[in-house]
Amino acid sequence: MNIEFLREYCLKKPEAADSFPFGKDTLVFKVGGKIFLLAGLDEVPLRINLKCNPEKAIELREQYEAVLPGYHMNKNHWNTVIIDGTIPHRELLEWIDDSYLLVVNSLKRADKERIKKS
Repeated sequence: MNIEFLREYCLKKPEAADSFPFGKDTLVFKVGGKIFLLAGLDEVPLRINLKCNPEKAIELREQYEAVLPGYHMNKNHWNTVIIDGTIPHRELLEWIDDSYLLVVNSLKRADKERIKKS
């Protein structure tokens, strides 16, 4: 997975938007004004931060060496994932989807319903 694929995949999600609120080296994806993914553009290999259910976050860290507690994030709810080829592509996409849905489900009811209808 490269940054171009990642950006295209994230922006296909309803009401997803990207920006650089933390500087030119950190691409941020939001839905409803809340972050669901951060990507460090200056990192090789690519690293992304994803929101995660706390129990699943621990499980993934134990299962994969490339999954770490979220860098500069709440370590209970965020994982940093190193995109180094050791994690199956399909799983990475599922984790991005999960992060997006966790954020959508945390929004106000009207916003959540509007997005889910999209």
